[in-house]
Amino acid sequence: MEDKEYRQNRESKEKIIQIFSDFMTRITIFEGLVDVGSKLLVAFQQALGFLGRPRIDKTSELAMRIIKAQETKRLKSYVEAGCVKTDDSIQNLNKLHTCHLGLQDHINKARCVVSELECLLNDAASAIQTANENWPLLQDEHINGNLDSYLATYEKEEKPSSDLSKPEDTDYAAMMAVVYGMVKQEYIMQERIVRSLNLKSSPGELESYCLMWSLRPFVDDDIMHEAWSLVP
Repeated sequence: MEDKEYRQNRESKEKIIQIFSDFMTRITIFEGLVDVGSKLLVAFQQALGFLGRPRIDKTSELAMRIIKAQETKRLKSYVEAGCVKTDDSIQNLNKLHTCHLGLQDHINKARCVVSELECLLNDAASAIQTANENWPLLQDEHINGNLDSYLATYEKEEKPSSDLSKPEDTDYAAMMAVVYGMVKQEYIMQERIVRSLNLKSSPGELESYCLMWSLRPFVDDDIMHEAWSLVP
């Protein structure tokens, strides 16, 4: 009987570790997407900034004196065009379009990864529930970010001092729940940023978007480091 129970516990542990490893593999994919998305957003900001550059202030006496002193037909046409070359405008419009499409593609890929993370979290919760009836079932409210009640049971459990160095099945599941909650919030932020992008986006808005994207305010680095330490 003890051998059977030991075998079941071992199989359960192996299963949850494999699920956790698959989960963290998806996290790696998501982080790669975040980096690509950040570069696309910065490129979008630069392209729109170029197209929105202010024209030469013709009320500036100094600027007008310099232009008149070196005035040629080519310079005159350049100034009248807003000091922007036609080829440069076309290139930046194309860049703007390409970056916007790239960001939309990023959101689609990120959505798929988040969905896969949710499925793996459900798999882990089901495996733990099968092995431990006291572990709470994962409900929609937990998936939507309200993980406090879900983790309450885990946090209240006291582990023997001899087991502190060995992660339990519940440690893996709880960590997955926490990491998923952070990633889900980050994805929602990115989706809102991409949806808001347009030709009228102000420089200040774009600067804030780029900063928030790179700072990743919903991701706790210490928790992520702890999660990676659990990967066998």
